[in-house]
Amino acid sequence: MDVKIQQTRRNQVQAKVSVQNNERYLREQLACKVSSSHMGLWLLVPELARLGTWDLLKGVFRDNTVDPHLAMQMVNESALCVHRIREKGSLCHQGFSLVNGLSFLASDESIHHLLDKHTVKDFEDLQKALLSLRIADGHYSTQQVLALDPHRIESHSQRIMPKKKKRPDLPAKKMMQTFFCADVNTRQPLAFTTAASGKTCTQATLQLINIIESSGVKQALILADKEHFSHEICNYFYKHPGLDMLMPVMNNKGVVDSFPRLNYRPLWAGYAIAESSFQYKNKPQKFRLLAQREGEVENEYTYKGFITTSDKDAKELLSHIFPQRWTIEEFFNFEGDMGWNRASTFNLNIKYGKQTLALIAQAAAYKLRQKLPKPYRQWTAAMLSEKLFTNMEGDIKVKDDYIIVTFYRDHEYVNLKNQYNDISSRLEREGICPKIPWLCDYKLKFRFK
Repeated sequence: MDVKIQQTRRNQVQAKVSVQNNERYLREQLACKVSSSHMGLWLLVPELARLGTWDLLKGVFRDNTVDPHLAMQMVNESALCVHRIREKGSLCHQGFSLVNGLSFLASDESIHHLLDKHTVKDFEDLQKALLSLRIADGHYSTQQVLALDPHRIESHSQRIMPKKKKRPDLPAKKMMQTFFCADVNTRQPLAFTTAASGKTCTQATLQLINIIESSGVKQALILADKEHFSHEICNYFYKHPGLDMLMPVMNNKGVVDSFPRLNYRPLWAGYAIAESSFQYKNKPQKFRLLAQREGEVENEYTYKGFITTSDKDAKELLSHIFPQRWTIEEFFNFEGDMGWNRASTFNLNIKYGKQTLALIAQAAAYKLRQKLPKPYRQWTAAMLSEKLFTNMEGDIKVKDDYIIVTFYRDHEYVNLKNQYNDISSRLEREGICPKIPWLCDYKLKFRFK
């Protein structure tokens, strides 16, 4: 027992020395004027402060070491859409390590070991905390229409594992399974989960819905896909009346054969809808069955069925609400480069950690986008990284208790001066401490020349 106590105390002393050394070297580097190729990342610092990022990271990476700083490095790597830390040597500049509050650049091995010390539950709790903050900050629409979607990432892993189909018309391949939920109006993600090949879509979906509900989402209409058509998922919504669902039915022969016999209400030429009820075999719960019929000639009619727990009008559900489900694909197209279009490892806790930290980067980038002129708000994550975070001209220096970040010329076309001038006072007026905790409690000042 004495040996364990001594080892614990020794580790605590080493951790304290590590923090002190990092802070000393960081201050020494900041004392010199630094030019970097990642100047635009400093614009994310106020947005990360507004999100309460440091407290979120400290809640997971609790050790009194540089671990939260390493996690901040991963957040900023996601914002830059890089695959590996030293890809093309692009992150070997001091300016990038400084924005993370580090005097050095952490290696891939260090990051791997950091994430491997934590469990999937740790990162699930981080997602819940982030989602609660984003809800309070108004990142989602008040209509609360959400979309679920399995997002399978093709992999070339050498592991022996079951193969999955990304689409029914494609051959089965090795896949990293992820499952996402996003707001259909703002295109902002709420949460996601990952799964090993053995977990079914139903199991992963119920886990994801539970994350969302436990984070404060009590009223919502959730749009799902055919893959979610199972009694377990429908029964979940039946028992949670605050949450409604709308999903297509599978091509079940008994259901499909009933479509032509329904009483249809024409809405416009070639389109009509009908309503009935649906029960799973040997199950007591009844659901609304909605059917849409397309075509002008009777023997050329095509039918599509949906089930729902919502009491909204069938026309609104089928004609206006359900087509919005496909906006979740826009999220993958716009934001996938942040870390959701590649599978570098199949250790679930490590992959879950990386993708969860990418959610923080995405949330901060979303806040930044809202401050850009309207045309630039539609930039993809990759374009935002290239045009704003990487190619801005500027330098960094310290004066008194301020880190002064100076931008030259390029700031004009994205109107940064009006949004980030006198940023410390702006943060104070918002009730946020202007001292940046991961930057030795320095305040931030932007200059535009």
